[in-house]
Amino acid sequence: MDLSTFVNVSLRLLEGFGTTVQIFCLTLLFSLPLGLIFSFASMSRFTPLKLLMRVFVWIIRGSPLMLQLIIVYYGPGLLASAMERAGTLNIIYEFAEYLNSFPPLTATVVAFSINYACYFSEIFRGGIESIPRGQYEAGQVLGMTKIQIFFRVILLQVIKRIIPPMSNEIITLVKDTSLARIITCYEIIYVGESFTKSQGLVWPLFYTGAFYLLFCGILTILFGYIEKKLDYFKA
Repeated sequence: MDLSTFVNVSLRLLEGFGTTVQIFCLTLLFSLPLGLIFSFASMSRFTPLKLLMRVFVWIIRGSPLMLQLIIVYYGPGLLASAMERAGTLNIIYEFAEYLNSFPPLTATVVAFSINYACYFSEIFRGGIESIPRGQYEAGQVLGMTKIQIFFRVILLQVIKRIIPPMSNEIITLVKDTSLARIITCYEIIYVGESFTKSQGLVWPLFYTGAFYLLFCGILTILFGYIEKKLDYFKA
């Protein structure tokens, strides 16, 4: 292995790693607030919404993420073909065709966001339900509204309790980004495999592990710091 080959491989892997980081950041951006919304729906007093949400979460958590990626990426195209053969309404067909035009990165972010939102929703739900009822009653005694109680009294305590399971899921997300290669998304494992297939080089594939270890190490330190900063929440 000469220096020029190592530099070329490193630059290509950095390019693929940029896509990996992009998938990671966009997934968190959409899945965290979506997971909170899902958790509220799963705790709703409106029984049909509660049951619908829990069934949806059960389906997403109970099926492989790889299968969900395939459905999101190839499903609209198959749906559009079926609609065309069935002679369905033109507007529905055009909508399916529009979905079929999504690039691999967009399909990846959509599938990952829905999948992780369902996992996060259960973590959020567990954290919210673990707060003693007295906390809510104390807020009501002080004349606070339900929204004020949630954001000023409950939320930070919930964050403190969910940091460990949330950090575990987020670190798992880093490694799950490698699944994007099955729909030809140009992430770091896809790049590493391309060197193996085109040049017969195996070491670039193992080299990708250094990027994952570094990324996960930074996240571990970050979450450890956040836990220490929230140590004053003892409730």
